[in-house]
Amino acid sequence: MGKIYMVRHGKAAAGWDQDADPGLDVMGHLQAEAVAQNLATRLASPVPAYTSPLLRCRETAMPLETMWQTQAIVEPRFAEIPSPTQDLVARTEWLRRVMVGSWTELSSDPKSAGIDFERWQSDVVTALVTLGASQDIVVFSHFIALNAAFCAATGANQIVAFRPDNCSVSVFESNGETLKLLKQGHEAKTQVN
Repeated sequence: MGKIYMVRHGKAAAGWDQDADPGLDVMGHLQAEAVAQNLATRLASPVPAYTSPLLRCRETAMPLETMWQTQAIVEPRFAEIPSPTQDLVARTEWLRRVMVGSWTELSSDPKSAGIDFERWQSDVVTALVTLGASQDIVVFSHFIALNAAFCAATGANQIVAFRPDNCSVSVFESNGETLKLLKQGHEAKTQVN
């Protein structure tokens, strides 16, 4: 069985209502450096690393890529939850509403614009379970994707079952079929900007 070190990206330079794909701010870059050091200490040798295609995750992965002299594999299944609108203000309002609900409610939401959120959650979990089944891996992802994994491992139904801090590391284990939570990452108060 493999261990999955799932990292939430560092602090973004802009919120959901300001930029569809922001990079990291100065604090986020410092957090990325610190988590790379943390992971290099935890893992005796480099392991495969995967990242969401979004810039804040790719930039969070960079210090570890440099340290290990490797490149993280871009995995679209680790991207942020899809939004039913491209309008940044409406997207932020939608996310605020969604974050207080459950996966069951989200799946039946008439405002979901045809997005299959059960499929999205399943894709996140399937990617983790299969990629981490036989080897340790590092995954750079997002707040809601981390919650999707957490809920699959614990049976929780709330979309926000825990609040992973920027660059916190949650550790899961995969047996090739299911996820088991070994260590929940550090939590922080997160607000949707």
